[in-house]
Amino acid sequence: MKLKFTANLSLLFTELDLIDRFAAAKQHGFTAVEIQFPYELSAETLQQVLQNNDLKLVLFNVAADDLMQGGEGLACVPEKREQFRHALQQAVDYARVLKPEVINILAGRCFDNARLVDYTQTFKDNLLLAADMFAPLGIKTVFEAINTHDMPAFIIHSGEQMLAVLAELQHPNLFMQYDIYHASRMGADPAQFIRQYADKIGHIQFADSPNRGQPNTGQLDFKQLFSVIEQSNYAGWLGAEYKPVGSTIESLNWFRSL
Repeated sequence: MKLKFTANLSLLFTELDLIDRFAAAKQHGFTAVEIQFPYELSAETLQQVLQNNDLKLVLFNVAADDLMQGGEGLACVPEKREQFRHALQQAVDYARVLKPEVINILAGRCFDNARLVDYTQTFKDNLLLAADMFAPLGIKTVFEAINTHDMPAFIIHSGEQMLAVLAELQHPNLFMQYDIYHASRMGADPAQFIRQYADKIGHIQFADSPNRGQPNTGQLDFKQLFSVIEQSNYAGWLGAEYKPVGSTIESLNWFRSL
């Protein structure tokens, strides 16, 4: 498969306001974008700016409450089931307008090990709910493993855990979001995993490891990784979700060289 890249506008072009990042992504060669949480702008505003710049929105996340501020998040917290349903409905409303290919659910954290089973079950229930709601819209539901250096106590932190959830839930509209950076930080071999499980992956994101910069600022061999993905049966997009070392424009050498 020919590689297809999206610019993650939550991390790239942050020199600009969110609404101005679309034009910058287009100007620098991207045909598609993704946004972690698009909700600061209305769905109609986003639709307009996407059309104006001839861009496709590939992915966004269901809102995650206080996760990014160090809290438990939303999707795994038993006491927040009702709040998760509201966040899911908000994502559905945005999805009807924006027609992304994938929507990601961030599991969240459990700070009390005695409650981990309960938190994990809540997350699985919520995943099934989401997969059912997005299926009629033709949108894949994905969830990801996040490394526990960056997010201590995140309940899904390995490819093996994701595979176990998929095997248990057996939902035709549920896939992994495989983040090369997070996997690498947890000591995994992303190339080997993608080779083996490409058909179970709905979206791939990447950054170099260990500092989450652009390709060629860390330890990962992106020439090899991109080659493995190209030769696999993965048919989705690759999300550039890194923290630019230097300006975003300077950080795009890897993209220009492709």
